[in-house]
Amino acid sequence: MRTIKYLVVHVSDSPKDRGDTAEDIHRWHQQRGWDGIGYNAVITGDAELQPGRPDYWQGAHVRDFDKDGEGDNSDSLGICIITDTAPDEDQLRTLEGWLHVKLLEHPEAEVVGHRDLDSRKTCPNMDVPAWWASRKKYRID
Repeated sequence: MRTIKYLVVHVSDSPKDRGDTAEDIHRWHQQRGWDGIGYNAVITGDAELQPGRPDYWQGAHVRDFDKDGEGDNSDSLGICIITDTAPDEDQLRTLEGWLHVKLLEHPEAEVVGHRDLDSRKTCPNMDVPAWWASRKKYRID
């Protein structure tokens, strides 16, 4: 089992009311020549959690970000929220649930946004570490 250092939050940059799904992202990524969906999970515009790439399969959702210079997707899991703005509260509740599960599996992982690991990005259009810290009062660690 690989060591997961980062749980990385992304947005699709597509309208959440368009009805995009994990299957759509899978198709888009295949059209780019990738092996398939690069994210491990997707949260739809309706805040439904959908599976993506299995956790044991290295993702394809970030590059050249690793703070310790060891690589990119090899030590992270990625989740994509379908929206072209900041996620709404229903999507954030679903995200929080996914993060709780993944942190039980990978307690040393850091919760970050794509932009925190790649300064060229604005994704996911929010400050994920600050948001996650604000949710701490509702978590049992």
